[in-house]
Amino acid sequence: MNKSVFVVGFMLFAIFFGAGNLIFPPKLGLDSGGDFWASIAGFVVTGVGLPLIGIIVSGFYQGGYKAVLNRVHPWFSVAFLTAIYLAIGPFFAGPRTGATAYEMAILPFLSDPNWLSLLIFTVFYFGLALWLSLNPSKMVDRIGSVLTPILLISIIALVVKAYILFSADAVPASVIPKENAFIGGVLEGYFTMDALASLAFSVIVLNAIKSKVNNQSELIKQTTFAAIIAAVALGLIYVALGWIGNNLPVSAETLADLNSKGQNIGTYILNTAATATFGDLGRIILGLIVSVACLTTTVGLAVSVSEYFNEIFPKISYRSYVILFILISFGLANQGLSAVISKSVPVLLVLYPISMTIIFLMLVNLVLPLSLLAQRISLGLVTIVSILSVAGVEFMASLPLKNLSMEWLPFALVGCVVGYVLGKVTKAE
Repeated sequence: MNKSVFVVGFMLFAIFFGAGNLIFPPKLGLDSGGDFWASIAGFVVTGVGLPLIGIIVSGFYQGGYKAVLNRVHPWFSVAFLTAIYLAIGPFFAGPRTGATAYEMAILPFLSDPNWLSLLIFTVFYFGLALWLSLNPSKMVDRIGSVLTPILLISIIALVVKAYILFSADAVPASVIPKENAFIGGVLEGYFTMDALASLAFSVIVLNAIKSKVNNQSELIKQTTFAAIIAAVALGLIYVALGWIGNNLPVSAETLADLNSKGQNIGTYILNTAATATFGDLGRIILGLIVSVACLTTTVGLAVSVSEYFNEIFPKISYRSYVILFILISFGLANQGLSAVISKSVPVLLVLYPISMTIIFLMLVNLVLPLSLLAQRISLGLVTIVSILSVAGVEFMASLPLKNLSMEWLPFALVGCVVGYVLGKVTKAE
């Protein structure tokens, strides 16, 4: 492997290593107890493996996911990508970054935190994000490129010191039933939203990689090796953060107090670990790094999502989209981090099965060419089943794999097979 592979690998790592995602592995580690390894393995599958596989797969298709979805149906493409951009932008990821910055940098130092302190912080935070988004420049990208390695070094230092400090003797009781520990981790991995981001931003990512390679085959080869490098790095970071949550002593009284205040457990664990390992100064530095990293993510999302909608509906100006999306993120962030995360669950349980089906179909198509009919039937069935399941339709509860939240999988497979057979029969006639 040459130097270019490692450069691309780090680029992929930086894209998916979002500061807002740091809060999920520690909470998963705490919740999983004795089932930690099964749970974190599930988390890595959807939080690391799926988005990077998504990037690799898109490299085989000219025009990426957008072109593939347009072939399935233009309206489906617009509806699905719009839902993804809204999810990773103003409705969930955008407000989550602001709320995470507040809980990491401000909340630990308040004796009586309330809605007013959150409001004041988010006014300044999203005001700055709005100004930067309306005047996009290389400054934000440069700050992000500097902060990513600094944040990474900070997390590594935290993990190493925590490993020395914390004892693994007292592991909290498992919250996730043993038989569902892996699936529980898989579902937790949805919250990173990175698989959705890989579908939305794959063309941008691949264009950046193309500037470093000479041809399509080299693009696929280097992207694959780079994805492996990025996956290993991301996986190690997430496992290490999960280990901290699994080994940091947190009493039942503390958990009850955090839940009653609506405070996120993941940010509490990170702040507590930073204080225990490096003192108050360490906590302050980590909070500032995470906050600025969150801000660059907020700006990047606002710019990307606004450009996407401006491209589809050009009658509305880019400026108007930015203002609208920042205002939505500002409003939702003031519900608090835990509320933002909990409200994203139904949407993610619809979008992720569809996303995984798309990646699956594109993978299969590389080995066994699928007819348009096969793709349409499979995606159509998965979309319907996912929506009805989240809507709580009674019949859905009796479907196979429902207890694992994988009830969509048989429909994806059956739809693919039926469509493939019908396509062959139609051609024969």
